[in-house]
Amino acid sequence: MATEDYPMEIHEYLAAFHDSVATVDEMLNKMMSVPRSELLQKIDPMEQAKLDLVSAYTLNSLFWVYLTTQGVNPKEHAVKDELERIRSYMNRVKEIADRKKAARLDKGAAQRFIKHALCDPKDEEDTPAKKQSKTKHK
Repeated sequence: MATEDYPMEIHEYLAAFHDSVATVDEMLNKMMSVPRSELLQKIDPMEQAKLDLVSAYTLNSLFWVYLTTQGVNPKEHAVKDELERIRSYMNRVKEIADRKKAARLDKGAAQRFIKHALCDPKDEEDTPAKKQSKTKHK
């Protein structure tokens, strides 16, 4: 593309856009090089959901860009609602993943901590092991 074809003020923007399109093209080619059925067999259901959502979001985002290049305002098109819907599902998947990562309560350990925290120290002094220990140290 010759620089005479467009104003120089937008050259940096066009170069960045070109690089972005090349990156998207490279990623799509990499993703499409592996059959979907083979890819889905290698990942767990949560990762499958993430992959599906990212794929749908990417395709709809590319359509948003296409509409913009055609002079259509994508904010007034159904693609806007679709992107919001996908984004809400992405948030739900993230919440589920975060809940799985959260620490689980070991009920047995918690009961032992509470029991030992609430027990009377005098009771412990009267146990046979404590009495035996005291007679040895005297």
